[in-house]
Amino acid sequence: MKIYVFGLREDEIEPLNQWKAANTDVDVEYTADILTEDTANLAKGADGVVALQTQPYSRKALEIIHDLGISKFSVRNVGLDGFNFKDLNDFGFTLTYVPVYSPNAIAEHASFLVGRLLRRVPEFDKKFQSGNFKWFPTIGTEISGKTVGVIGTGHIGSVFARIMKFGYGANVIAYDIDPNPALENLGIYVDTLDELLEKSDIISIHTPLAPKDHHMLDANAIAKMKNGVYLINCARGGLLDNQALIDGLDSGKIAGAGLDVLENENGIFQNEFDSIEAVDDEVFQNLAHRDNVIITPHTAFYTERAVHNMIFDSMNDNKAMISGKKAKNIVDTHK
Repeated sequence: MKIYVFGLREDEIEPLNQWKAANTDVDVEYTADILTEDTANLAKGADGVVALQTQPYSRKALEIIHDLGISKFSVRNVGLDGFNFKDLNDFGFTLTYVPVYSPNAIAEHASFLVGRLLRRVPEFDKKFQSGNFKWFPTIGTEISGKTVGVIGTGHIGSVFARIMKFGYGANVIAYDIDPNPALENLGIYVDTLDELLEKSDIISIHTPLAPKDHHMLDANAIAKMKNGVYLINCARGGLLDNQALIDGLDSGKIAGAGLDVLENENGIFQNEFDSIEAVDDEVFQNLAHRDNVIITPHTAFYTERAVHNMIFDSMNDNKAMISGKKAKNIVDTHK
């Protein structure tokens, strides 16, 4: 039995070696290169493929993998927007993903972004670096007593809601088309997204990027929000309309934004530039130079625990499929 791993980062090598030590019946080979039509043939002789990348999985690359006789495909993350499910179905792939690798990692990161924005940390950092240690006029505000709106209350959103409510003393409200039974006893759900937008001082979004949810937070949605609202996005960049965000920041409608994801992040995140100014992207430049915007390069998930779980869960599912057993996290690509 052989599994070929694409797009392996240096930080994933150690957990992969740990998995290999515990599964000596499996031959594992890997490359740091992502899966493309130019690299697909590296998987020749494998029974299954495990991959992770932000770039789309091209139909041609999937066709090559199929022609190599491989039908078991696992991704090491939760996001599936890089796939055209028709391609997977046309070539007969069975796909697994990792729906939960560490909800706490992302929820904690979102809460840190809220705290840093409300306490105006970027501004204090600039003052500190220039030798200005005066408090005034950089006065912050507190999370306690604020109304925090949580859009999406799955694994991550539910943890974030509890952190805000029980950790910080915020008034938490939530909206989800499929409410989480574990949260319903808290009485935090509102009936409509509009109600959440209208009532929240801070809004954090934790939903997948389904086609219908592209630009869920657009100009119309932002117009319904309170003046001086704070927006947090640690989910998917496409959920938030960048131009609407910029317009809201310019007008003061939005007091600040914490962004771990951007719609235009491919080609920026996971790359190194000489400086921020060297990034050839007007939207990124606009946001990155604002004192009331914090950008982190899609690192909310990035903890030792999460990386370990991403490797182990994807490899375990791929092995199970190859062995004819039921995988834990099969994706329904036909819905």
